[in-house]
Amino acid sequence: MVYQILLHFFDVNAKSRDFGFTGGFSSFQPRMAEEGAAVEIRRYSPAMSASSTPHPLRLAGSDEAEEPKTLVESAYRRLRDDIIDGVHAPGAKLRVEHLKDRYEVGAGTLREALTLLVADALVVAQGQRGFRVAPISMSDFEDITTTRVLLETEALRQSIAHGDVQWESQVAAAFHLLSRAQEKVGKRLGPQHFEEWEERNRAFHDSLVAACPSRWIRHFVQVLYRQSERYRRLALTKRPIPRDVHAEHTAIFEATLDRDADRAAKHLGEHIRLTLQATRQLPPELVQQET
Repeated sequence: MVYQILLHFFDVNAKSRDFGFTGGFSSFQPRMAEEGAAVEIRRYSPAMSASSTPHPLRLAGSDEAEEPKTLVESAYRRLRDDIIDGVHAPGAKLRVEHLKDRYEVGAGTLREALTLLVADALVVAQGQRGFRVAPISMSDFEDITTTRVLLETEALRQSIAHGDVQWESQVAAAFHLLSRAQEKVGKRLGPQHFEEWEERNRAFHDSLVAACPSRWIRHFVQVLYRQSERYRRLALTKRPIPRDVHAEHTAIFEATLDRDADRAAKHLGEHIRLTLQATRQLPPELVQQET
């Protein structure tokens, strides 16, 4: 397959945690909370060599939990979050002279942040006319979903084939944190818990494919995940169809730790496609039916 690119694999020097397997992978139950252990997830990075140490994920489940190091990075994150949250509507004009006051940065810094968002395909540059929020449409999301299923299920298959015990522990820890976040969202305690859930969800999906040896597959999987965020936010907050997202994640998790690549890929593909199915049920004023 064209995606098969041989790269260096995990640093396996780190000790794996004792997660308390009882009765096989399908009946796996982590004892992390009971033992009061600090949960630490380590993720493989495409830039790492075989002898390097993976950077630990922060509690929020992604590198973005770290404080931004520059004004450009800070403006980029805030703009991106606002676009995903719908503060700036799809197709809306992004006027630098207005936004620089909102985000408390200079015009040059804001333009750099907008240029980064163009690379993320969340913003469209219009030459001398400035920037606009990228539009969203069903045809676009159908394309994103089809491509994401193709790449992410292949990445999961490769991850299952190559992953070691350390990788299994990463998947288990990410699933544990996601389950805790899901409980909070289920109680509808507030929007901050949805933000936590989104971070945990991203960390779980990242962990599933972390052992895939192809850095290009992993790269494009992350790009497509980002592209689906605006649609996923609508589908999960508007809830147009009944759905048990936790059960979907559980099925993926159990099949993955059972090393059943066919079953894991099947559950993952169904999970991703359900968001597309839910989005199709949204009112047309929220998502255009044509590009």
